[in-house]
Amino acid sequence: MSAPVTVYVPGDAGAVALGADRVAAALAEWAGDSIRIVRNGSRGLYWLEPLVEVVTDAGRIAYGPVSSNNFEVMKLVKSGLLQGADLPMRIGNVEKLPWLQNQQRLTCARIGIVDPSSLDDYLAHGGYAGLHAALSMPPAGIVRVVTESGLRGRGGAAFPTGIKWQTVHDQPAGQKYIACNADEGDSGTFADRMLMEGDPFSLIEGMTIAGLAVGATRGYIYLRIEYPHAARALGKALAAARAGGYLGEDIRGSGKSFDLTVRLGAGAYICGEETSMLESLEGRRGEVRVRPPLPAIKGLFGQPTVVNNVVTLATVPVILAKGAAYYRDFGMGKSRGTIPLQLAGNVKQGGLVELAFGLTVRELVYRYGGGSATGRPVRAVQIGGPLGAYLPASQFDTPLDYESLSERDALLGHGGVVVFDDTVDMARMARHALSFCAIESCGKCTPCRVGSTRGVELMDRIIAKRGAVNGELALLEELCDTMFNGSLCGLGGMTPFPVRSAVKHFPEDFC
Repeated sequence: MSAPVTVYVPGDAGAVALGADRVAAALAEWAGDSIRIVRNGSRGLYWLEPLVEVVTDAGRIAYGPVSSNNFEVMKLVKSGLLQGADLPMRIGNVEKLPWLQNQQRLTCARIGIVDPSSLDDYLAHGGYAGLHAALSMPPAGIVRVVTESGLRGRGGAAFPTGIKWQTVHDQPAGQKYIACNADEGDSGTFADRMLMEGDPFSLIEGMTIAGLAVGATRGYIYLRIEYPHAARALGKALAAARAGGYLGEDIRGSGKSFDLTVRLGAGAYICGEETSMLESLEGRRGEVRVRPPLPAIKGLFGQPTVVNNVVTLATVPVILAKGAAYYRDFGMGKSRGTIPLQLAGNVKQGGLVELAFGLTVRELVYRYGGGSATGRPVRAVQIGGPLGAYLPASQFDTPLDYESLSERDALLGHGGVVVFDDTVDMARMARHALSFCAIESCGKCTPCRVGSTRGVELMDRIIAKRGAVNGELALLEELCDTMFNGSLCGLGGMTPFPVRSAVKHFPEDFC
């Protein structure tokens, strides 16, 4: 009897939403013991999901999007799908697709390639090389490598990771913590989810290295409850890592200890802010803390704490494995390395694109995104989540790096990029930003709690009497100034970014 054919069908939540579970079930029904189904992560080509990959002598041959209809899957099997037949939806060797070949995947290198539940598969694809390197170094040496790499926080604030780690490292000995903020709440972002579902060991390895660097023995992954697939993937990976000696007491015989716990948040956007997340982890209402002291000095349970997001921590293993200089060679200026960008909205080819800092908005939207899904002109692109600024077509040649966007009064944030065609009403988008803030505010500070609510009322008046606005835009600017300068955290402080950019670049929609 010949060996079963290995077939990859993503278990990624995005692919599942498009029918991947039904495709896998139908393949199992019609192919039976002749195949071995591996539920991998999505490669990020969401316009082709569900994407089925068949292992052949010519490599992994991809087909997509595959219909989830049971009868259609049966016809594909009988037509030679398992032999790599030349069917209408055959894409060919997925590794050779220009869309993937032209990327520079470092953080997301294994997503879609490995079985996310298999420690052996992770090790076979370079996993834990970073941890082995870290185990041979003193803690200060690990911190120095991360600092010299130029890695900055990918969660939004872009604070230098090495400086944050150095601060925690320098605190007096005692209990310290690593807290991973996996509360990915920005609309149009999904890199954290894809990493946790498609390559969870990379996050676990990165957090373990962080623990060794600063002297922390405990870590927490604060995961949004809306990510059940990620929770299951992390649970399997954590169990495998402990069984393999990569977590717990005496890691790989080194005498050093570190372990992790996953905690589910209740779905509050404000808990994406680091101090609100810490409050929630401690069992209290998610609410912003007044700073100082910083979490690096007095964080979780009052102890020094490293707080980084998923992408930041999952990037650490490749830096330790290949060196600071290798990672620093990617990027431009003070924006070093690569950034996983998430293309969404009215775009033809939405998905995950990881590239070195420096490509332009235009290249991303048209070369990788293929333009708008409707075929109409792209009017605006929002970068950095629901509180990110809108860039007009005249600014599409702006490089995607921290400094260039800052010069445009914009932020890269978590790397979410949402595309709008020329039918969008930018006044209503400005209202949406204020409404979002009003709903998600923790209520602790007046500029955010009251300012956002008054802002929605003001935008309703502006929208109702466009062409006859008497001083409302000046009042809106004053309100934005109060929120920007007076809010305790980035929720209220960043809400003015989409509002101001909409008014500045699309004034015709407000009058």
